[in-house]
Amino acid sequence: MEGTKASRAKFKLIMILGLGSVSLVFLFILSLTTGTMDISFQEAMESTWNLIVNGGEHQNVQELVILNLRIPRALAVIGVGVGLSVAGVVMQALIRNPMVDPYITGVSSGAALGATLAVLAGVTLLEVSNYALPIMAFVGASVAFLITMILAESAGGRPISYVLGGVIVGIALSAGTTLLMYFNSDKLHGVLFWLFGSFAYLTWESTLIILFTVLALTTVMLFYAKEFNVILLGDEQARQLGMNVKRFKTTMFMLVSALASVCVAFTGIIGFVGLIIPHLARMIIGGDHRLLLPASMMLGANILLVADIVCKTAVAPQELPIGAIISVIGAPFFGYLMIRMGKEYVM
Repeated sequence: MEGTKASRAKFKLIMILGLGSVSLVFLFILSLTTGTMDISFQEAMESTWNLIVNGGEHQNVQELVILNLRIPRALAVIGVGVGLSVAGVVMQALIRNPMVDPYITGVSSGAALGATLAVLAGVTLLEVSNYALPIMAFVGASVAFLITMILAESAGGRPISYVLGGVIVGIALSAGTTLLMYFNSDKLHGVLFWLFGSFAYLTWESTLIILFTVLALTTVMLFYAKEFNVILLGDEQARQLGMNVKRFKTTMFMLVSALASVCVAFTGIIGFVGLIIPHLARMIIGGDHRLLLPASMMLGANILLVADIVCKTAVAPQELPIGAIISVIGAPFFGYLMIRMGKEYVM
């Protein structure tokens, strides 16, 4: 019976990866057609092929827009979708709580405070697309994580300690951000779009940083998939099986927070991805992290790319904040999970 169940799960994973790859290619090309400039699907395919053949040399305005704006944006969306989904899976395993997401350690609140301070320090909207604001956001996220870790370890290092520590830090830093915005409302127009989540100001440099970080850290997570399965058995049983639980959890908490921090630093706060995607994958293939992690990566990339396309087309030529769109979808889904999974959920 167990063998049959495992075989079905593996088959479902193959289907997710196969169909997801085809879907991802289609959505990637489709994303190149959406934006202020009208580009047809056929023109996007031809322009992309020409850029490949010509080694990145653009021949017209369409190819220039695709090369410098739309391709890096689409790649960044895929990277963030993968990164936040994997971070959600790992965080839920470490804390053994299906209702947490990558931001539970306070990284989003810390990043928001850092970004707000950057704008108040004189960062212009043009500089948002470079490094001043992302660096400050990353520093804020990292400091928030360190404070959360100190609080959690001081409280005994139990799973609930990390949750409560993250809640405390998040509330405190969010209050600080709110006060700064209240007393400096005339100076914060540049940060509001970032706080709602946006891929509008990404460059090739920031996209490559996101992709490199996500690739490196998710590879590590995949390598330790079996250990995440062991962690779900409980700390005591994991120790009996020879695992150094405290060191493993501390290391993984650091890696997950770094992954979430890089994503939030360049794109703003995009909630619910790290919560919804792991649940969707778990509903389809079960809780084996050897299957769950790659399935979540594929689903996260596809779903976030769909959301980004909707943001660019729903009220064109204006653009909706992707964080708000994901939250609109995620909030009722989270309510559904609370009702259903509260009764029958098994990690």
